[in-house]
Parts: sequence; C-alpha cells; structure tokens
Amino acid sequence: MRFASTDTYIATDDLTMAVNAAVTLERPLLVKGEPGTGKTELARQVADALGLDIIEWNVKSTTRAQQGLYEYDAVSRLRDSQLGDDRVHDVRNYIKKGKLWQAFESDRKVVLLIDEVDKADIEFPNDLLQELDRMEFFVYETGETIRARQRPVVIITSNNEKELPDAFLRRCFFHFIRFPDAETLARIVKVHHPGIKEGLLSTALTQFFELRETPGLKKKPSTSEMLDWLKLLLAEDLTPEDLKRDGVNALPKLHGALLKNEQDVHLFERLAFMARRQQGNR
Repeated sequence: MRFASTDTYIATDDLTMAVNAAVTLERPLLVKGEPGTGKTELARQVADALGLDIIEWNVKSTTRAQQGLYEYDAVSRLRDSQLGDDRVHDVRNYIKKGKLWQAFESDRKVVLLIDEVDKADIEFPNDLLQELDRMEFFVYETGETIRARQRPVVIITSNNEKELPDAFLRRCFFHFIRFPDAETLARIVKVHHPGIKEGLLSTALTQFFELRETPGLKKKPSTSEMLDWLKLLLAEDLTPEDLKRDGVNALPKLHGALLKNEQDVHLFERLAFMARRQQGNR
C-alpha cells in the first residue's frame, strides 16, 4: 500500500514520503499548513489511492474527545423507562457510536480523518492519546473493550491555530504542507483546468504570487482560492491582456475570489491611490 500523486491531486515528493512513512510506522499522520492547501483533500486522496473507505470526523470548537468514541443518552433511557419501553433493558440502545468506534469495528482497513484538530479545546488531543496509541477503548456502560479489527490509517489536520501538546506530537508522524512554488501550482492548476492556455496561466500565476507577496497583506490567498479565481477567469473568457494591471488599478480582476477581508482590499486601494499621486507629480 503506497500513496503517490493521482490524476486529481498533485503531491510533492516530501508529502508522498510522509504519507507512506506514517502508513509503514502505523502512526497518525499530523498534517499542518495554511488553510486551503489541500490537507483535508489529502486524506480523501490517500483513501482513493489505497482503495480504502474513509471515515471523516470534522472537529468543532465544541467537540469533545468522548464524542469520537461514543455517547450515552441517559436522558432518553430515563424517559423510556418512565414510559415502560422495553428498549430500556438493553443499554446498547442508548449508545451512539463515534467515528473512532466506526473505524475500529470495520472489517476492512479504513482511513480515519480527524479534521482541524486545533479547533477543539487544548485537552482534546491529550484525551485521545491512549485510544490512538493502543487502538482500543473501554465502554463503561456495557463493560466491553472495543479494539480495532484493522488498524486504520489515521490522518489528522491542523491549521496551526494553537499549539498541540508534546505528548500528542510524539505519537504522530508530522508533515507541514508548504505553499506550492509556481511550478507545482501550475501542475495543480492543470489538473483542475486541463485546457487552460499557457499565456493566461502564466499571467494569472504572476499576478497571484505578486498579490501573495504584497507587504501588509492580512490574509494571503490560498491554493483553493487561486483555483476559484481561475475558474472565474475561464468562465468570463478573459485573456492575458484583460488581466493587465497598472499602478492606477492595483486590484486584480475578480479580486473577490482572492481577497477575503476589507483591510486587504483597502491596502490595494491605498497602493493605487499612491501610484496615481506619484503619476500626477511627474
């Protein structure tokens, strides 16, 4: 079982090596990087490339580690006991299996995605240490131990919004997805837009990287936003000449796909104002 770039996903050599190393070591793969660099999609592509099903656990700020194991609905059981429902005699009727339980009980190896782990409380990763390490957990209500039938390929993503505990990091194989260079980004674009003309691609990439490297930018546009922008350019049938900018018009065409807050829009408006003033002083 080895992962490599697919027809729909371009993986760098170091990312490919990280995935295969984590699979070989049977360690969770912790993937960090800017939002929009394809961390979540990586897990789906790994599952597709290895011919495995995927179970996705999307973490939120209110998510607790226990929810990944199971949840016991004591309130419903109490209500049913008051109504004389026969279901109350089997506690399993009130246990909702979490994503880890689903992955552990699968007869086939699966990919388990724990997405955006840094959104949850700081104790969330620590609360999963033993379960991810031993691949088992205890259900107190039934007195049974749930063990993984097939050790899943665990991929954990983080947007690097908060530091993760050292004890958690020790148990993971780590990879940081760097923002792709122009050559790699061009390959990614061609996967999604195979018919794009070289002239338009070259001009768009130049503008995109100029925008990303603008000093003072609060939120740099991501790979996914670049792909959205190009989709709009192609839909509007724009040419390289249509994209040409000068100092008087600093904002790129259809900039709403790239700039996602008013501070960054104002930054380019100020740059345009300064350019017009300089031209007027000549």
